[in-house]
Amino acid sequence: MPNEKRNIITGGLILITLGVLIFISRTTSYSFQHQTWPILIIVIGISTIIQKAKDFGGWFITIAGVLFLIIEFYGFELSQYSKYLLPAILILLGIFVILRRKKHN
Repeated sequence: MPNEKRNIITGGLILITLGVLIFISRTTSYSFQHQTWPILIIVIGISTIIQKAKDFGGWFITIAGVLFLIIEFYGFELSQYSKYLLPAILILLGIFVILRRKKHN
């Protein structure tokens, strides 16, 4: 997919998301200021995945956005889980690199 078409899709999805979030913020008790940035990260990641499902960056951005959203909504203290999070991420990245290398051989 050409870059111009990708930018249009991503930009359109971001504008739609912002509009929906502002609407929800004004019509409900949902806080626009503190809890929406993870949703925008998720939208950017999903738009990348829609354009190319095998794009690791899109999946990484989406997963990061979901993690940040969970932290925002449920108030998890990331420091409690950081001793497990970094090793888990490194293991998963290592598996991804090995599997990707196997596919190309």
